[in-house]
Amino acid sequence: MQQVMGMMQGLQEAMAASKAEQERMQADLAASQARNEELCCMNEELRHRWRNHTGLRDGDELEGSTPPREFSTPFSQPILETVIPNTFMGPKVTFMGMEVPEAHLTAFHTQMMLVGGSDAVKCKLFMSTVSVG
Repeated sequence: MQQVMGMMQGLQEAMAASKAEQERMQADLAASQARNEELCCMNEELRHRWRNHTGLRDGDELEGSTPPREFSTPFSQPILETVIPNTFMGPKVTFMGMEVPEAHLTAFHTQMMLVGGSDAVKCKLFMSTVSVG
C-alpha cells in the first residue's frame, strides 16, 4: 500500500511540474506573440517609410523592389532567401587542405543527399565544411 501511495505522490508531483511547465510555455507563447505583433508594426512602419522614400503609394506593391545588399556575395537571391531549418543536420565532413578535394566533395554530396539537402542548402552549407586554417 505504501508503494502505491509513493507512486501516487510521484505522479502528483510530476503533474504539478508538468502544469508549471505548461504555464511557463503559455507565458513564453504570449510573450512571443506580443513580440511578433510589435515586429509586424515595425515592419509596416518601415514599409510605409520605404514607400514614401521611393515615391510609391500605399496601394503599390513592394515585391519587385529589394533594397541593395550590404555586402557582395556569389549567391543568387533565391539561394540567399533559402531558410535552413534549425533542426537540419548539416554535413559532418571538414576539408582541412590535406585531403583529396574530390573525396571531400563526394563525402559532402553524399551526406547532403542522405539528409535531403536541396541545391540551395548545399550552396549555403558547403563553405562551412572547408577549414581556412
